Amino acid sequence: MSFYRIATLALSASLVSSLAVAGSLTGTVGGGRGSAVVYVNAIAGKTFDPPAKHVTMDQKNLKFQPHVVVVLVGSTVDFLNGDKVQHNIFWPSINGNKKLSHNMGTWPTGEIRSFKFTQTGVVPLLCNVHPEMSGYIIVTPTPYFAEADESGNYKIDNLPDGQYTVSAWKEGKKVVSKPVTVSGNAKLDFSF
Repeated sequence: MSFYRIATLALSASLVSSLAVAGSLTGTVGGGRGSAVVYVNAIAGKTFDPPAKHVTMDQKNLKFQPHVVVVLVGSTVDFLNGDKVQHNIFWPSINGNKKLSHNMGTWPTGEIRSFKFTQTGVVPLLCNVHPEMSGYIIVTPTPYFAEADESGNYKIDNLPDGQYTVSAWKEGKKVVSKPVTVSGNAKLDFSF
């Protein structure tokens, strides 16, 4: 057998083996109405670069749109005022830590203000001009996350085989965490 043929077979085997060590984590988040997010917690010895592209959250029709945004820690969110009135954005805490509160100020139509999220956790967004407005940013420690659909189903793809702690957040509830072993495809349900 030629060197070229042996090298090609070795490369093919390596590619197949690397594909076999990533799977999917699926399940449901139950326990009432409201948005839900599932994410893999920090993985020892692994760091992940945030995307260069900013995520946008608009304020339109007196609502945060989308209502929930999920980002990897280190990501920058652009807050746009798409309404014809002034808006303010502030968060009283991140994960309940009031020392991490922040007020972005008030700004007019069409203006954007950006913020880089360097702490993981749940960021409840409010507008002190319109107290009926609320939204959330979920800042995750890994890029392995998914928003649940209206039926509570979620799917995290391309998750390497391994043992993880996975957390679920549901609007109005405290974060719940569970261990899981992923070997190919795995299932993990949450109930609030």
